[in-house]
Amino acid sequence: MDLARLRERTRGPLLEPSDAGYEEACTLWNARFERRPTAILRCRGTADVLAGVEEARESDVSFSVRSGGHHVSGSALADGGLTLDLRPMDSVRVDPDRERAWVGPGATWGDLDHETGAFGLAVPGGQDPNIGVAGLTLGGGVGWLSRKYGLTCDNLRAADVVTADGDLVRASESENEDLFWALRGGGGSFGVVTTFEFDLYPVAEVFAGSLVHPHDRAGTLARRYESFVEDAPREVRVLFGSMVLPAAPYFPETVHDTRVAICIACYAGDPAEGREVLEPLRAFGEPLFDSLRPRSYAEFQRAGESRGSMRTHLRSQYLDSLSADAIATVTEWADRAPSAGATVFVSPRSGAETDPPADATAYPHREEAHHVLVEARWDDPADDEEHVEWVESFHAALEPHTTGEAAANFVGSGEGTARQRAAYGGNYGRLVEVKRRWDPEGLFRATPALAPD
Repeated sequence: MDLARLRERTRGPLLEPSDAGYEEACTLWNARFERRPTAILRCRGTADVLAGVEEARESDVSFSVRSGGHHVSGSALADGGLTLDLRPMDSVRVDPDRERAWVGPGATWGDLDHETGAFGLAVPGGQDPNIGVAGLTLGGGVGWLSRKYGLTCDNLRAADVVTADGDLVRASESENEDLFWALRGGGGSFGVVTTFEFDLYPVAEVFAGSLVHPHDRAGTLARRYESFVEDAPREVRVLFGSMVLPAAPYFPETVHDTRVAICIACYAGDPAEGREVLEPLRAFGEPLFDSLRPRSYAEFQRAGESRGSMRTHLRSQYLDSLSADAIATVTEWADRAPSAGATVFVSPRSGAETDPPADATAYPHREEAHHVLVEARWDDPADDEEHVEWVESFHAALEPHTTGEAAANFVGSGEGTARQRAAYGGNYGRLVEVKRRWDPEGLFRATPALAPD
């Protein structure tokens, strides 16, 4: 790799291990991965991306592209190779009259919500402001607005892409249609997106918040969640989960650092309507805490902010239905959680998420189901075995109830070929054909893996 040549062709800093800023650039959301690229190019624009892709192709080095770096696999960094760090390319431009946004690949959902929220508009997706727009979109993308407006990838209207050949092309319904199809849920295996163009929707204020119950009522609350979402209007999205509440000022001190059963709900419509629609859920049992109220959508989005870099392990699955046996499994393993950073959340896949046919976009999972995310986050490497074992045992216990599908945004690098292919379902073969056309040498190696041959 000719770093002197690359430095001459780029404006962004090219960081090597001895340079200031290199260590920060190597920090990942999942701190279990420690990868040391030979060089990290912090791209300031498309010209830097073009130069970086050309250098990687000509040098035949290990190569990766980092946007938010939020994926559990740690694949954003190329150990011993070249990483393009796109975080400086975090611009967001909003056209409120056309209800469109143009977003750089380094932007986070916090960046996007801040700009669109100024106009009372939003893009569906991203329940944590630290999540990268690029990675979430390319893997599908689900959030509080998805039952009403669809997945993030369903609302992508066009993308500018640097290809493995070093060309800049536009992908849309009328230009490079096969590439555009693949970008909507097929992952980052086809090129480097330098601009995303999204539809926007009028979402200024929502009726949203949390209903907190004692953890010994988790099974009962899960059954209420299941029955409620079955007939809920599309404006409603509800999550059921088990978590330890932080000692935050918006929670009563009596529930600080306490494991609870929780429903988090959002009504993406008129708040007065939302109050009425969510009343049966609020009236159930005797919650310890009820924070449901009208608030700005951008404010509610910020409430989902996670801590930064921590040791992380997670697995996700889809269930056809939330049966009594499945609920019993969820509550049993939630009771065994090894630390405050161990959580499980169940969310519905329904409404507008399931409207398109399975082959309309690369994202294939369009049947109604429930998504179960089992996650552990911790700090001490000495606690790795305990947390990983809990996640894996929980995951295995749920397998008799699952559909066999996998969500690309939650598939780790070590889950095996069958599991990674399950992220693409019946669209896998078509994705391989698109890969052969746009990246026949396999320059872009995203997770889940997609082989060009």
